[in-house]
Amino acid sequence: MKKKVLGLMLCVAMAASMLVGCSTKTPGTESADSGTEAESDAGSDSDEGGSADGSAKIGITIQSLKNDYWAGVMGKLEEMLKEKGYEYTLVDCEDNSAKQINDIENFITSGCDLIMVHPSDAAAVETVCGEAMDAGIKVMCWDDPMENTTANWVLDNTELGKEIGKAASEFINEHYTADEPAEVCVIGKPSTKVLLERQNGIEAGLEEYCDEGNFEIVAEIEGLEANEAQTNVETTLSAHPDCSVYVGVGAGAMIGSNEALLQKFGGAGKIPENVGVITTDVTPQQLESLAAGDEAVRSIVGFEGSSTDTAAACLEMFEKILAGDDFSGDNHEVYRPTSLITEENIADIQAGM
Repeated sequence: MKKKVLGLMLCVAMAASMLVGCSTKTPGTESADSGTEAESDAGSDSDEGGSADGSAKIGITIQSLKNDYWAGVMGKLEEMLKEKGYEYTLVDCEDNSAKQINDIENFITSGCDLIMVHPSDAAAVETVCGEAMDAGIKVMCWDDPMENTTANWVLDNTELGKEIGKAASEFINEHYTADEPAEVCVIGKPSTKVLLERQNGIEAGLEEYCDEGNFEIVAEIEGLEANEAQTNVETTLSAHPDCSVYVGVGAGAMIGSNEALLQKFGGAGKIPENVGVITTDVTPQQLESLAAGDEAVRSIVGFEGSSTDTAAACLEMFEKILAGDDFSGDNHEVYRPTSLITEENIADIQAGM
């Protein structure tokens, strides 16, 4: 009888030890200044490179979450990652390359299966991304055609800029002539390579699509974030009170310039019909201003659609990379589509925000 009892106790002890050894859950942590880490009951096995079934560990480093567009898309992406059970860490490098390099080094040390980088400076993170790949980690770049990556999910920023310029040209051609040309302000961020390409594309688009002599660029200012754009547009309006068309590289440029114009003209419903703002990115605030119909926002050049659409397309890229899809050679750059958002199709976009 004593032998039977002892045998039963040994079996129970062995079963308990097996359960402890098979647990893969990693406690989540939070950092107030750098981002969040979510946990997954499924866990991951970095030696096998992760998988596309929710069991991979993903590190994401973003140029800036102060940008309304990025904050919106990343919020939706986090919801989808949590729903599928992925373990992930999302950090904001605060547009600082040294911090972003450190973030990527931490992802390597923690054994991520996939790292997504939205570079502050693509050249600055090439080496550390190469180190990640040498460690068997897959790397995806959002926005830049980098070398040391598994795949790059990119826009042709020059062509995107031309599409913004084309949309602005349609507005200018409707309201201005060579006898009374539009005064135009271009809002960019030339220190960031892809945004400089986008700004150059905007100016090329204006030259290509505007009627001859019906516009003049009177100011080129910076304004990636809304507060900066508003301040700089207000300064531009002091120097050029008749400046009436504002084109820019992102959401902040639209939100800031629209607010400056609302203040100049005394609020919604008082904006002259020949005053307009046209940029890219898609945020709820931009869409609300466009849908209102009585503010300065005239059209937006968007990407996949809503924030939900973009987040879903990004997650699809994650899962293709984790599944081992071939992104070599001509497949290394995966180009994203663009589409024009106007009052006619805005309801469908807002439904997915």
